[in-house]
Amino acid sequence: MTALEAIGLACAAGRRTVVAGVDFAIRSGETVGIVGPNGSGKTTLLRTLAGLARPVRGQVLVDGVELHGVSGRGRARRVAFVAQDQGAPEDLLVGELVALGRTPFLPPWGGGSADEREIIENALRSVDLAGYGGRLVSRLSGGERQRVLLARALVQETPLLLLDEPTNHLDVTHQLELLELARTLDRTVVTSLHELALADRYCDRVLVLHDGAALPLETPEIALDSEILDRVFGVHALRVAHPDTGDSHLLITARKAQS
Repeated sequence: MTALEAIGLACAAGRRTVVAGVDFAIRSGETVGIVGPNGSGKTTLLRTLAGLARPVRGQVLVDGVELHGVSGRGRARRVAFVAQDQGAPEDLLVGELVALGRTPFLPPWGGGSADEREIIENALRSVDLAGYGGRLVSRLSGGERQRVLLARALVQETPLLLLDEPTNHLDVTHQLELLELARTLDRTVVTSLHELALADRYCDRVLVLHDGAALPLETPEIALDSEILDRVFGVHALRVAHPDTGDSHLLITARKAQS
C-alpha cells in the first residue's frame, strides 16, 4: 500500500524554487532517508511533504488523499513532523509539551485522562526519557529537547512521521537508538539525514537531492553507490563487510585521502 506519494512536485523557499521534478511512491511501513548537500532542499521538501508549505506545482498524497486539500487538524491526524532545531516553550513541563501532540484527537477541553497519560509516558520511555514528565523544558539539554519533540510527534500516532535531521544535538548512542526506534515503529518514516553512513544503515530506500532535482528513490546500495557519492558529495565511497557481523557498511573518505 502506498503511504506517501509525490507527483511532479516542485518546492520553493520563499520565491526561489529549490527542488523540482520530485516523483516517488513510499510504501506503508518503509523508512526512507533524504540526503543531499547543504542547500539542496531537504528541509524545504520535508516541509512541503508535511503540508506546512504549499508546492509550486505538483501534489502530495498521504494514503491517497491530497494533503494540501485537508484542514490543519486533518493533516495533524495524518502526518507528524519534527523540525530541525525546533524551539520548545521553556516554561512548560516535559509532559505538558508532549501532551500537545494529542491535540488533534481531543474534543474541546478534552485531555488529561489516564489513557492519555499512559500514551505520554510510553512515548517518553521510548526516547529514553522515562520519568522526565515533571521536569521543566528549560532544564533540558539540546539533545534531550530533541527527544522530547520526537515523543510529542509519537503521541500523535499518525501513520506518517517526518523527521528533519533528527540526530542533530544527539550523542552517538542516542543517534543510533533513535534510528533503531524509527525502524521499529508501526508507521512510515521519512527522515533527512546529514550522515550518509546512517542513511545507508537504517533506511530501506534513499532519495538523493542534487542540483535542484531528486534522483530516483532507490535502495541504499543503488542510491549511495560510489559514482553518485563522488558526483553529488565529492567523496570516495567503498562498501566493506563488518568484521564481526559481515553486514555491508559504507566507508567514506575525502577524495584527497585516496592512496
